[in-house]
Amino acid sequence: MDHHVDERDLWLRCFVPAPDSPTRLICFPHAGGSASAYHTLSVALAPTAEVFAVQYPGRQDRRNEPCIDNVPELLDRLVPLLSTPGDERPLALFGHSMGATLAYEVARRLQELGGAAEPVIVFLSGRRAPHFERGETVHLRDDQGILRELELLGGSVGAALRDPEILQMVMPAIRGDYRAAETYVHVPGPPLRSPVVALTGDRDPRASVGEVEGWRRYTEGPFSQHVFEGGHFYLNDQAEAVQETVRRHLSALPVPGVGA
Repeated sequence: MDHHVDERDLWLRCFVPAPDSPTRLICFPHAGGSASAYHTLSVALAPTAEVFAVQYPGRQDRRNEPCIDNVPELLDRLVPLLSTPGDERPLALFGHSMGATLAYEVARRLQELGGAAEPVIVFLSGRRAPHFERGETVHLRDDQGILRELELLGGSVGAALRDPEILQMVMPAIRGDYRAAETYVHVPGPPLRSPVVALTGDRDPRASVGEVEGWRRYTEGPFSQHVFEGGHFYLNDQAEAVQETVRRHLSALPVPGVGA
């Protein structure tokens, strides 16, 4: 069997097949997150887009695999899986928090490779632009220190992680993801050509509206920003508004082969 096909199924989860949709949307979860974070978005966006949510190693059904704790290796493993033979539909990318860093870097690599895989739009959520990086070291804290960070950010993680067994099971993935996000170094290069849409909560303690707006300088395509009420995980509380925003942008994309 084609090793690539196996790998693709391992890394890219499609909860709602929509093969007739005009666009494929690849979604990258936050640190400690898993593909299931994008289940509701997958349902909401069909048939506008077929959503593929990335499942990083070290969690859920991949929990017996070692985590990948650096961005370059994640890119090396992921990028080759995104061009699917026989599926020439345009690619859109969406990433939240650490996932936004990955979506941006994947977009850069695909642009460098050129051709059909170059993304047509990139959604970056809950992540400050690279020139605002602050050299954080959450990944060096003990488990309780990492828990305090997760509680600061809100989201649904806090309560479940007070169970020591659950904590022990998921902490390696959370720590590994934080290490990947916090040791990431932005290497200057050409800006993206695709439109960039920045999304942010108005009370995110780790990504202010202005810091997220900073992504403007990383594209020569159109840039827009949408600010939602909420903290770091605003996209859970404002799910419908976020879905509508993404749908609107995807629906406005030019259809390949039609018009100029």
